Amino acid sequence: MILLAIIFPGISFLVRGKILSAILAIILQLTVIGWLPVAIWAVVSLSNARSEKRMKDMERRILQTKYNN
Repeated sequence: MILLAIIFPGISFLVRGKILSAILAIILQLTVIGWLPVAIWAVVSLSNARSEKRMKDMERRILQTKYNN
């Protein structure tokens, strides 16, 4: 997924359901100057989404153990 975010940042956003970000990324991706910032933005966004998912899973596990005891 990270490779997709680097090569096709707009598609990376579309796959994750962020339509407005995908449109903006595709517009910026059409310029050579905009490619690098959009690729970095896509990778950072993917990383943030993964860490947010990990945090939610961790929170859910903590709450389950708290209420099971």
